[in-house]
Amino acid sequence: MHEFPLTLHWEGSTAGEYPRDAVARTPGKQDIAVSAASSYGGDDSRWNPEDLFGASLGTCHMLTFLSLAKKVHLEVRGYEDHVTVTLDTVDKVSRITRVRLAPIIRVAPGTNPAKVREMFEKAHKYCFIGQSITSEVLMEPTIEEAG
Repeated sequence: MHEFPLTLHWEGSTAGEYPRDAVARTPGKQDIAVSAASSYGGDDSRWNPEDLFGASLGTCHMLTFLSLAKKVHLEVRGYEDHVTVTLDTVDKVSRITRVRLAPIIRVAPGTNPAKVREMFEKAHKYCFIGQSITSEVLMEPTIEEAG
């Protein structure tokens, strides 16, 4: 078992309008300025829970994919994911219903794109964040040969 503690620090007063800004911190790492999305009274210049959710899933999936690619000797030279998180209301409750992972994966010339796609899809099975959520995950990679 592994645990990853952090501290979430907020100050203010909920008497009337209140600030949504806080700071997430853990020893040895840079603080992350967090808030709600502006549609919920927050500050869009800070990371919100929806951003962090997408970053968490996207990062886990990428790292799992890169590990699998290395194991099967695929030379990946670049990876740029364009993640979209969809927040919707279902049964009167807001929830993240879908996350779209749409990376551009750059591989060495001559790399089998079908094998790259297979490892990308397989990564979802082994990504612990992906296995921990109930949201639909759309996987739409674009595979390009790197020059």
